[in-house]
Amino acid sequence: MTTDATLAEPQTTEALAEPAPAPAPPRPPERIRDDAHALEVARALAAEFAQGAALRDRERILPWAELERFTASGLWAITVPREHGGAGVSNATLAEVIAIVSGADGSLGQIPQNHYYALEVLRVGGTAAQQRFFHGRVLAGERLGNALAEIGHKDFKRRTRLTPDGDGFRVDGRKFYCTGALFAHWIPTLVVAQEHGREVTRLAFVPRRAEGVRITDDWDGFGQRVTGSGSVAFDNVRVEADWVVPFLASFERPTTIGPFAQILHAAIDLGIGQGALEATLPFVREHARPWIDAGVEHASEDPLTIQQVGEIAVRLRAAQALVRRAARILTQAQRQPTERSVAEASIAVAEARALTTTASLDAGTRLFELAGTGATLDGLGLDRFWRNARTHTLHDPVRWKYHAVGNYYLNDRLPPRHGAL
Repeated sequence: MTTDATLAEPQTTEALAEPAPAPAPPRPPERIRDDAHALEVARALAAEFAQGAALRDRERILPWAELERFTASGLWAITVPREHGGAGVSNATLAEVIAIVSGADGSLGQIPQNHYYALEVLRVGGTAAQQRFFHGRVLAGERLGNALAEIGHKDFKRRTRLTPDGDGFRVDGRKFYCTGALFAHWIPTLVVAQEHGREVTRLAFVPRRAEGVRITDDWDGFGQRVTGSGSVAFDNVRVEADWVVPFLASFERPTTIGPFAQILHAAIDLGIGQGALEATLPFVREHARPWIDAGVEHASEDPLTIQQVGEIAVRLRAAQALVRRAARILTQAQRQPTERSVAEASIAVAEARALTTTASLDAGTRLFELAGTGATLDGLGLDRFWRNARTHTLHDPVRWKYHAVGNYYLNDRLPPRHGAL
């Protein structure tokens, strides 16, 4: 997720470019009691979601039924604070829930990322009334998507605009890479407006069923194929003033919006890597053949295979530890946001993202190196782990994570405040 990206016009597949249906009215979900309950529910759901993950990916079957189960479980409301009726789980628990689901199905793990992100934007910049309203909608089972990334232009006149309309506003523009919007009841949308002669940026919560909203299911990337990350067009869409919250203004002071967004991405990559390792182990035990020079009967006894499995496991465990450490530092910064504490959170999360990126890609690659040619059969769908990791880790470049970390330790340069770090 990039917060202020201006992106090249995407290439789309005509067969996919059909207006998407709106989600069904929500049903009241279960209530998650606490952190332990959230993890218990996530593990049970992941076991269900893993069953059809390869088929959904191969046939590009959008996971409507799975998302309804996911939402009904109560997990989409776990960051709503206790005073508003939610579980108020820790950042560490949220990251682990996302990793668990992503290990089963990387697309399902990514879809709620912007939902949690929008709730963090509300926590930081929304009024008490706005927080109560949207927390209530989430507790009722409504999902938040996103329409953040702009297509093609930085020119103000060509960007998605917010214009006054009586006691409310109108939204006009087009977005792409709108993960989750297809399945959402509300679409938090990055908009620009002119106020007192200057350009300002806001996040407008647009109802999915509002007149003038058109979602097109035209995402055809080779990974994360069923995230619903297509395009959204807004044609003179009415939004109420109470549905608009500050956005870039929240980055002008030290806030945790950026590192919060990034730890969610780290958790997705971690989960995909863990899923790849979990798929590697039974295939090596049951199907792979040892190399002739190993002099052993089973691939699981091949000493070089054993060594590589150990290496993958260690790297993933190290990545998991960095995510957990980053979650603790992020929590401290949320409680006391200062220039230094937010910078420390951003660096801790950047360290986690650097390792989750490389570890997930490596786990997906070595699955085939250790499992052998038999693992490449299309019906198995084992390639989805690498494709999902490669696609998701392109959200922002890992090379800039290392730059931020190195500049912080070497030159005491605090990282920039934005949603991509």
